[in-house]
Amino acid sequence: MYHNIARVPREIERYRSLYVSPARFARQMSLLHGLGYRGLSMRDAMPHLRGEKAGKVVVITLDDGYADNLESALPVLQRHGFTATCYVVSSRVGQYNRWDASKLGICKPLMSPAQLQEWTAAGQEVGAHTRSHPHLTRCNDSELRDEVLGSRAELEDLLGQPVTQFCYPYGDHDPRVVQAAIEAGYHAATTTRRGRARPSGSPGLWELPRIQIARHHLLPQFAWRSLSGYEDRRR
Repeated sequence: MYHNIARVPREIERYRSLYVSPARFARQMSLLHGLGYRGLSMRDAMPHLRGEKAGKVVVITLDDGYADNLESALPVLQRHGFTATCYVVSSRVGQYNRWDASKLGICKPLMSPAQLQEWTAAGQEVGAHTRSHPHLTRCNDSELRDEVLGSRAELEDLLGQPVTQFCYPYGDHDPRVVQAAIEAGYHAATTTRRGRARPSGSPGLWELPRIQIARHHLLPQFAWRSLSGYEDRRR
């Protein structure tokens, strides 16, 4: 689980862990490639997650749809023949991180429609991350449906292709929210719960755990966390 692939701005004092520098990201992907792992998007990994295929694979996800994902992550992914899923906040396309800009003290550019189309034209995947990035468990039923299903509809209209993957903002979900994702037609959904995803059936595919990769993780830490599933508590 990544967010920004960029050097952390000096003015940011909170949540600096959301940044991974381009150089560090490149080293991490090179390590995976050198060890014989394939980096896959959620779409490409579904046969593995369903238990239909086996192999050395790592699923790469990037939350929120930041422009630096295209600028800094895409060339690295292409170098190794990897694919990744970028979860996009559909009603904020081409804008900035309204949901936490005031908390972070910075407006971070999000990919524009043209940039998202460039991302998908390069073989990468766009997944849905709601319309406005709310805490879904706080939404009433109408709001929940609008955020979960509405995000998929907006992105499919924008991209002209199916959007089959979903990510819960803040990892905030409960059985009602999970059911909304299932009813919206998503093939799977990711959380922020710590751990390795393993082949499973319903409802496991809609509550997949991930391993956060943060700016302070050196290459040995990255390898240990990614390949062993170990999670420390540092932030």
